[in-house]
Amino acid sequence: MTYITSIIGVGFTTAVTVVGETNGFLLIKNKRQLVSYAGYDVIKKDSGTSVHSKPRISKKGNKHIRKALHLPALSSIRHNEHSKDQFIRMVQKHGIKMKAAVAIQRKILVLIYTLWKKEEFFDPYFLNKDLQNEIGQLSLP
Repeated sequence: MTYITSIIGVGFTTAVTVVGETNGFLLIKNKRQLVSYAGYDVIKKDSGTSVHSKPRISKKGNKHIRKALHLPALSSIRHNEHSKDQFIRMVQKHGIKMKAAVAIQRKILVLIYTLWKKEEFFDPYFLNKDLQNEIGQLSLP
């Protein structure tokens, strides 16, 4: 649980709920399967040329996971710079704050799964380190 609670905004209750509802990610094979299990997968209704609906999350998955990730997503938007930037970009693009918050929830769920599988702690500067490495490699002759 300490790997999961190292994520900014995710507390013990959220970590226990997600791990408990997924049975310790025992039957989950990849991120796509987890996203679908939680109901964050995107569906689009199309039929021929007449029926076209906007893409939406399916909500057919586990509602307890979605409920548990709502407040951590809001906290992450407030305190994590990467989440805040993603939230602002999505609100500017779509104009819907809840849509952006759900995207952050999905991002946190995938991050929880990744940290659980790799048994690593959350590093908020991970992306900055990758950018520095890429810049360093580009400047080498």
